[in-house]
Formats: sequence, C-alpha cells, structure tokens
Amino acid sequence: MAIEEKEIILLKVSGQDKPGVTAGLTAVLATYNAIVLDIGQADIHETLSLGILFQIEAGSNAAPVLKDLLFKGYELGIKVKFVPISIDDYEGWVKTQSKQRYIINILGEKLAAKQLAAVTKIMSDQHLNIDSIKRLTSRASIIIEEDNPRSCVQLSVSGIIEDKANMTASFMEISRSLDVDISFQEDNIYRRNRRLVCFDMDSTLIQTEVIDELADLAGVGEQVRAITEAAMNGELDFNESFKQRMALLEGLSEEVLHNVAINLPITKGAHRLMRALKYYGYKTAILSGGFTYFGKYLQKELGIDYVHANELEIVDGKLTGKYIGEIVNGEKKAEYLKAIAEKEGIHINQTIAVGDGANDLPMLNLAGLGIAFHAKPTVKESAETSISSLGLDGVLYLLGYHDRHIDMM
Repeated sequence: MAIEEKEIILLKVSGQDKPGVTAGLTAVLATYNAIVLDIGQADIHETLSLGILFQIEAGSNAAPVLKDLLFKGYELGIKVKFVPISIDDYEGWVKTQSKQRYIINILGEKLAAKQLAAVTKIMSDQHLNIDSIKRLTSRASIIIEEDNPRSCVQLSVSGIIEDKANMTASFMEISRSLDVDISFQEDNIYRRNRRLVCFDMDSTLIQTEVIDELADLAGVGEQVRAITEAAMNGELDFNESFKQRMALLEGLSEEVLHNVAINLPITKGAHRLMRALKYYGYKTAILSGGFTYFGKYLQKELGIDYVHANELEIVDGKLTGKYIGEIVNGEKKAEYLKAIAEKEGIHINQTIAVGDGANDLPMLNLAGLGIAFHAKPTVKESAETSISSLGLDGVLYLLGYHDRHIDMM
C-alpha cells in the first residue's frame, strides 16, 4: 500500500462498558482488512473509554467502514467518533517513542484532588506527558471504615526532565505539606525485574529500637536512647555509638532477650509484604545494626532468607557488654547487600533496600531502589524514595503490584 493510498483514523468510543464491545468493533475493522496501529482502553465504574487507531486504504473503502462502525456502535449502545490523522502527525507520534519513560507512584491513606493536582502540576512544569494512569489499590468503601486504609495510583509518564533536582525538591515539599508519598522511578528493565529486598530491622521491620528496650530493662534507658538518636540522625559515628551502648548493657540477663523477642512489635504491613515477596520469588534479607538474636527470631516469623546483624557476647547467661565479630554499620550493610546479590546472581539494579536511619543510607544509595521508610528527615532528603503514609506493604505498590495480585495468595 503506497503512502498516498493510506488513510489513518482514530476511533474514539465511550459509553457503558459491557462484554463484546471490542470484539464487535474489531470484527467490523477485520471485514475491511484494517491494520490496527494502536489501541488503548480504560474503564472507570463501568464507563468505557476506548481508542483504536487504524489504517485502511484511502478513498472508496473509508466511507463504508465508518458507516458500519457507526451502526455497530448504535447496536452496542455506545458513542462512536472518528478523528482523521495525517501521515505526518502519525510519524511524529512514532518518533516520540524514543523519549525517556518514568513511573510515578502517589501513595497515601486517601488521595485528595489537591494532592494529585500538586503532583501533576510539577510534572506539567517539567513538560512531562502522562501516558497512562492506573489505580493499584482496590476500591475503598465510603460506608465501611477500613482498619488499614491505603490508596495508590501509578502514572506512566514520558519526556525529557528539564530540572530533576528542582522536581525532586518540589515532590518532597508536596510530600511534607500534603501528607502524601511520591515515588519517582525510571521505567527500565530493572524496575520491572527486582529480585532482592533488604531490610533494616529496628524501626523498619519492627516498631522499636531493641537496644533501647534492653537499656530500659537494664536501667540505662535515657543514656542509651540519647546515643541511639544521635547515631540515627547522623550526628555520631555509628561504630562509636554502638560500643558505648553495648558497654551500658553489661550484666543484663539472657532471659530478658527471649522475653523481648517474643513481644517484638512487627510493623504494620510486614506480614502482607513478606507473603507477597515469597510468593513471587523474591529473596529477602535483614541487614541490621541491631542483633542477630532478634534477627533470627524475625527470620522464622517472616520467612526471611538472610540475616546479617551484630552478635552479642553472652557469658554465664549474661551480656558482657561486648560483641563478637565485626560491627554491622552502614558500610557493612552495603557490602552484605552486594554480596547477597552476587551470590544469587542478581544485578545490583535489581535490588531494593528499605531503612530509616543514617546508617542505612549506604545500602539505600547502592540498591537499584532505595526506600526511606518512616525515616528521619535527613534520611528522607538523601534517599531516592520514601514511604511515610502507609505500612511496609506500600513497597509492593512501588513494584507495580495491584491489590488483586497481592491478596490472591
């Protein structure tokens, strides 16, 4: 078919969705040997929006196909419109396929129009085009109150970012002021093939700092908590802070460790997240500046593959205030992440790291996707992505999973 003999038409369909709409329309197109150049569909509350860009021979063949499509639309009870597309316009659209593509996730307990408006305004200012929008969370009832409300939409966008630093800063400001999480990822092969997820333990997988709890039981809670806070905020070298805190625990009974372990407050959404990761074949790891005693307990509870943390020295049933082996600090966490990835044959860009403190930043920055989870302000500012409005299962939405993929298990 020569170029001058081609005619390109965009078929736009709207109305109540029902089985057989696409089948009926494409059957008409098939009768005229039409070539489908593009097709897309969205369905919101049984309201259909369907577009089919097709090519047919120009001239006498065009009018009958339009007439038959209109008749089929009437028969199906839907509205049908036609938009002619020039060859030049179509070829211009083809060339835009080479533009960089990104995925933006917007997460919160509920999503308000002002949050979406603020995020999409930033994208517009950067001249990014929204190609598609997908809701990843199930529809929520407005009558029945949910125990764990969550909402997430995923935007697929394309274009050339003019000022990434400014865009990132703007997203962070919106996140702070409007209580919403915004994740921005390059849409590449690695994003769709993550295989390893590594977690910090204290204040990430569990909602406490174990060393602080042990300190309370040893009667040195205030002293240890002050050191912990300074270390997590990056104000104190982690190794030195660890040694200081360990020394204050000297003499604590081993029995105390068991009682703390069986009462660990596991973070909301952790069980749901781990079930899904295991079901879909991900490897998981705890990389913690805390203690292996508690990491091993969580490993059994959550089905985690690897645990690397600090080993307590226990003599005659009591803590000596010392540790065995190397201190697992921020740099060591990053080393373990890299080592596990190599052992499993996983590219570093296929890895995810989740943590909340300054000592998590090396692994957050090394991983293909670093997520600051309910993190300290300095960590959120340095991490690529953060989650503060949802539980740990919010990680699944950043991987592109819909609730129906998660809850089918």
